[in-house]
Amino acid sequence: MDILHLVDRLEELFNQSRQVWFTHSVLVDEDRLIDIIDQMRATIPEEIRKAQQLLAQRDRILAQAQEEANRIVQLAREKAESLVERDAITQAAQARAEQIINQARLEADVTRREADEYVLETLTRLEAELERVLNQVRNGIRTLQSERYPSPPNSSNQ
Repeated sequence: MDILHLVDRLEELFNQSRQVWFTHSVLVDEDRLIDIIDQMRATIPEEIRKAQQLLAQRDRILAQAQEEANRIVQLAREKAESLVERDAITQAAQARAEQIINQARLEADVTRREADEYVLETLTRLEAELERVLNQVRNGIRTLQSERYPSPPNSSNQ
């Protein structure tokens, strides 16, 4: 039985009791009063036990909620640290990539200049070699022409 119901029954008993004239006293049915008090004695410990169970359950729920909140906060911190770390790693990687690209450009420029110098030097030597061969060819042609078509003797020698 509910304790509030028993309190209501006690109040009803009081209201149904007869008042003693010229006093603030009332006549109450003793058997009914004792019966309600006995029921209250039986009900109150049960109500207290239920309240204590509710308090214990509330404490467990609060502890679980606190534990869950702590776990969520820890996960959020780990995630934030991971993002910060990843961001730092990404920035370092980007800086390293830019450094590698700049170094590659410098090396490509140096290689291009060296290749241009090599080609210029090789073409210059080839030109000189071709001029030498061309001179030999011209000399050979002149020689052959002079043998085939000798020049007239010089009139001043006679």
